[in-house]
Amino acid sequence: MQSQKQFKRRFSFEFFPPKTDQGKEKLQNVRNQLAEVNPDFFSVTFGAGGSTRDRTIETVLNLHSQGISTAPHLSCVGGTRQEIGELLDLYREHGINRIVALRGDMPSGMGAAGELRYANELVEFIREHSGDTFNLEVAAYPEFHPQARNAEEDLKNFARKVQAGANSAITQYFFNADSYFYFIDRLEKMGVTIPVVPGIMPIVNFSNLVRFSDMCGAEIPRWIRKQLEAYGDDSDSIRKFGEEVVTEMCEKLLKAGAPGLHFYTLNQVEPSISIWKNLGISEREKIAF
Repeated sequence: MQSQKQFKRRFSFEFFPPKTDQGKEKLQNVRNQLAEVNPDFFSVTFGAGGSTRDRTIETVLNLHSQGISTAPHLSCVGGTRQEIGELLDLYREHGINRIVALRGDMPSGMGAAGELRYANELVEFIREHSGDTFNLEVAAYPEFHPQARNAEEDLKNFARKVQAGANSAITQYFFNADSYFYFIDRLEKMGVTIPVVPGIMPIVNFSNLVRFSDMCGAEIPRWIRKQLEAYGDDSDSIRKFGEEVVTEMCEKLLKAGAPGLHFYTLNQVEPSISIWKNLGISEREKIAF
């Protein structure tokens, strides 16, 4: 973990682009409340194959115009170099300086992956097209990508993204801090030393968490799963237990030297802000926890 201790801590919140006017209003309220803790940036997701492209652009530009840096997610699956280049130009013109560069998921029914097949190719293209305009975030998988051939190949894939020009990374969420520590140790031995910020998923709804985790390959430790199962439909107990478990993990990560936290908010305030308050994060503690 030594390599991570050298980096300034940064904290961020992730949203998805709303589909309805009601959803937009809700997200605005969420944004306003989370802005009060002065995060380093917000990020906005990009649907499979660019399915939310226009809504992502609208959401990013709206949030960014309100004073807190906002980073669009950008995936290459299903896109052409020209389309991606035009999007990069649009973001640059509006003062966007950070992008989360991802391979992205292939939506059902899409026959071809597009001109850029992997995230490292996207990072390389962004550097060729836009130079150092953007701080490029990439994805990291402490429990390894579900589609990776094996753990060693996944580590090599991550290194390729860094070699292509990534500045920093955000992990898939996890509930076992040791998986993050091991991942960082392996990267250090490979000479890869960019900031790798843990992605944090608050526990709110057990069935949704299981579904998300099955899709993305995140492991729910058996003791957590069994306790959540035991609560059944008792949503208050699920939230309280989840908040306690995730807060304790975040404390462990920060004390060990993790360079910040990235919260997957699911466009909700309370689950993420409760953990934030439990941690007692202040401007001073962003630098040294």
